[in-house]
Amino acid sequence: MTRFVVRRLAGSALVLLGLSVITFTLARVIPSNPAALYIGPKARPEEIERVTRQLGLDQAPPVQYLTYMRDMLTGDWGTSIGTKRPVLEEIVSRLPATLELIAAAMALAIPLGIVLGVLSARWQRRPPDVLVRVVSIVGVSLPAFWLGLLLQVVFFRNLDLLPLSGRVSADLRFTAPIEPITGLYLVDAALGWNWAAFVDASRHLVLPALTLAAFPIGLIARMTRASMIETLDQDYIRTARAYGLRDRFVTYRLALRNALLPVLTVVGLTLAYSLTGSFFVEIVFNWPGLGTFAVHSMLNVDYPAIMGIALFGAAAYVLINLVVDLAQAWLDPRVRLA
Repeated sequence: MTRFVVRRLAGSALVLLGLSVITFTLARVIPSNPAALYIGPKARPEEIERVTRQLGLDQAPPVQYLTYMRDMLTGDWGTSIGTKRPVLEEIVSRLPATLELIAAAMALAIPLGIVLGVLSARWQRRPPDVLVRVVSIVGVSLPAFWLGLLLQVVFFRNLDLLPLSGRVSADLRFTAPIEPITGLYLVDAALGWNWAAFVDASRHLVLPALTLAAFPIGLIARMTRASMIETLDQDYIRTARAYGLRDRFVTYRLALRNALLPVLTVVGLTLAYSLTGSFFVEIVFNWPGLGTFAVHSMLNVDYPAIMGIALFGAAAYVLINLVVDLAQAWLDPRVRLA
């Protein structure tokens, strides 16, 4: 197990190193002058030259990369051209909004996807199976931005049941302001016993969470169905049924437990996908998270912010995959022996 962990950690470090090189190279080939963007549209040549030296852009690319990695490892991720604030500070301040959205979406997607997959496998080639497969294909195929706009039209414009966008209502800061503790509005409102704010934040969270959960629900349901069908065809399942064990016990206690290992991999991948997949959802619902910051940074050619967000997303993706690998090795010894 120790050798398995060391191998995975070494592989993750190499992946992050390669991603940092690719991200740095792509940022440097953008057809724009970062120094001129940093100063503004009316920058004079001498000011551009001064800022170029100040930012170290006059040095050779390998020197710039080494300097950038040194600063990043010490917590200096550069300064955003758009907001003139440190990139790391911007990411940390916007991360709770994105994490709250992802947590709500996955809390909906994981149990619902597994239940749908089990029902589909149990009623294979019957109407419930067909319905679940149709729902799964629709959830995987629908673009997030289109589904978000559709939900806004239905639940806000036509039914007037849920708010259109944002994390809370505009007048909440006057009637029931949330005391910031963790940056997660639901958690902060609950800790402060601010139930009016808790209800309002929950209502604002429903539509974006549903939009973000559509793809994971379909993917998890399809993987659970395939894994359950394979498991239900094993000899020990037929033996259990031959001994007269109840079908519900065989399905949910024997088959499901062994079928969840490949589903765990899909859950990890969908969780990592949601970190970047939330970008479209945040733009549609005006959600002030990392996605909104990333899109505005790309539109403004804010290369320090773009590099910081790209590396942060890559690190999160690699970390989640590492956790999934370790969980699989812990659950199944055959994985760490491979």
